[in-house]
Amino acid sequence: MATDLNAFFKAYDVRGTVPDQINAELVRKIGNAFVAVVGDGPVVVGYDMRPSSPGLARAFAEGATEAGADVTLIGLCSTDGLYFASGHLGRAGAMFTASHNPAQYNGIKMCRVNAAPIGMETGLAEIRDRVASGETLTAATPGSIDERGLLAEYASYLLGLAPVRGRRLKVVVDAGNGMGGLTTPAVLGQVDAEVVPLYFELDGTFPNHEANPIEPANLVDLQAKVRETGADIGLAFDGDADRCFLVDERGELVSPSVLTALIAARELAKHPGSTIIHNLITSRAVPQIVTELGGIPVRTRVGHSFIKATMAETDAIFGGEHSGHFYFRDFWRADSGMLAALHALAALAESDAPLSQVLAPYSRFVASGEINSEVADQASVVARIEAAWADRPGVEVDHLDGLSVVHADWWFNVRASNTEPLLRLNAEGKDDDTMRRVRDEVLAAIRN
Repeated sequence: MATDLNAFFKAYDVRGTVPDQINAELVRKIGNAFVAVVGDGPVVVGYDMRPSSPGLARAFAEGATEAGADVTLIGLCSTDGLYFASGHLGRAGAMFTASHNPAQYNGIKMCRVNAAPIGMETGLAEIRDRVASGETLTAATPGSIDERGLLAEYASYLLGLAPVRGRRLKVVVDAGNGMGGLTTPAVLGQVDAEVVPLYFELDGTFPNHEANPIEPANLVDLQAKVRETGADIGLAFDGDADRCFLVDERGELVSPSVLTALIAARELAKHPGSTIIHNLITSRAVPQIVTELGGIPVRTRVGHSFIKATMAETDAIFGGEHSGHFYFRDFWRADSGMLAALHALAALAESDAPLSQVLAPYSRFVASGEINSEVADQASVVARIEAAWADRPGVEVDHLDGLSVVHADWWFNVRASNTEPLLRLNAEGKDDDTMRRVRDEVLAAIRN
């Protein structure tokens, strides 16, 4: 059974197809093992709009109560809504979602009290191994299950962290039939803004497009609606609404690194001299701007467990990833797409300038975006690339996460996927020609 479990117990969560990999019987065992590993304190459980989510959440709750934990089911919520519940109620938590994955998938994102992450090195492997062993924890007194909605409290808390004041905005929001369709009305309904909704109907079959805004094809409808309506800004959320991407008033995509730099500047204005976390594929503009503003930039590996752990070690006020995840110390170091969106709206409402001008100071380099290539022998390809680039003039190499090659005018990173036979390339240059030259040379080496 352990081999089968390894197919869908991932680095940071559980994710697989329903019902052959993820089903109520298995999830009940995971709920029981979860309590055995994190302790029998109370647990909060939420779920997304996928058809299988309510039943799976209930099965997890039953397994947890068997182990002696009291469980609060908060019903439909975003993943950051679950993190809010974990921090607000002081409980360990489980969120049933497969984020942006297709409809046949589901999964579980788990956390300890105050949204502390559970990954393979921080409890997930123990949960997996306990399920594989068939051990069951049976408490002398089983726990109970109650139900409670927290959407209003979630909205109020976020608006307290990033109040939007100033001019009235027109905002197009593409929820992708995901949980942004629930959270956006609750939050932006309290902001002086005209919201133009796209795909707010909660539908885990994703009838309009994948709820994965990191793919440009899934932003086409948002871009067109922003241009058509003359909106000030466009927001796109992924399926569980923990990631947010922006489109400016021209319908142009905004780099997540630019949003990272903007939020960093806003947080440093409130907390001068503080630490800001950025992962190693974030634009070089981020550490430059943080330093110029008197903050301390700290570079980390890609992945939320690394970001959160480094935030805890450094007491950082904010962390950003180029994948559209944004982490806030005031939000229990958890990521929130909606809170990132509120920062963008607040900065825009406070200015008379269009979004493209508000963001211009934070955009200094040209990035390739993440390019994936299927590669059978990832290690040998990376070694070949390093051999070809390491001795070039002015180059520095590091292995914090895959291979990073850095020059004054450009950089690139090549790293292997945790879950697929892919190499991921990110490159950046001082101008478009420089970026393209570096990108194309490295890509040719990967694919040839």
